Amino acid sequence: MDTENKDTAEKIKEIRNSCRLAMNGPASQAMRERGLEYRLNFGVEYPRIKQIAAPYGKDHDLAQALWKEDVREMKIMAGIIQPADTFIKELAEIWMDSIRQQELAEMTSMNLFSKLPYASEIAFEWIAAENNACKQYCGYLILARLLASGKEMNERSADEFLDQAESDALSDEYLPKAGAMTALKKFVSQNEDNAKRIEHLIGKYKNSTRQNESDFYNEMKFELDFTRQQPMQES
Repeated sequence: MDTENKDTAEKIKEIRNSCRLAMNGPASQAMRERGLEYRLNFGVEYPRIKQIAAPYGKDHDLAQALWKEDVREMKIMAGIIQPADTFIKELAEIWMDSIRQQELAEMTSMNLFSKLPYASEIAFEWIAAENNACKQYCGYLILARLLASGKEMNERSADEFLDQAESDALSDEYLPKAGAMTALKKFVSQNEDNAKRIEHLIGKYKNSTRQNESDFYNEMKFELDFTRQQPMQES
């Protein structure tokens, strides 16, 4: 497919047609029933979305145009196509503030947010966002991916992360809780020093009779025991 000589409007039309041809009606209906609301949702599986996006490479103008379309597949594709080096922080905030779906938060964090040169900066800002569960979720997902890639936190950053993550892991709000637990598990698995910090953190909840504290302790204790059975980098 020759895309170089096509303007953005032509590419959008072409992508829309490709999504329509790949439409999965039952999947689209199932997503709507789970609360994944978009103006238009073709139900296309993620691997197929990546295939459709592949010929377009990295294209800032196309990604920005795709994001403005309230179409599930186009929004996911925007995160794949957007170049990280032209995605300034102000744009990251604009995109983030328009994300309402857990799936889109996960896809955009994976494909774009975690690859930005300022990823760590926005992650720490976002996990501290008040009254914005989706933003906190994205922040934790970014941190989880950075930790998984081997990036380590300094002492101050680790303190800030653990303080916020502990609070959210004990909360009743699903997205911040899920995000915090994901990032904490990546933190634990990075090295033994991190594991010891988590062991100390959860110690006070060992005999708690509160369900959320007991659950937090048991889940992180399981993670500690599991990761210590695996090869772990000594710091």
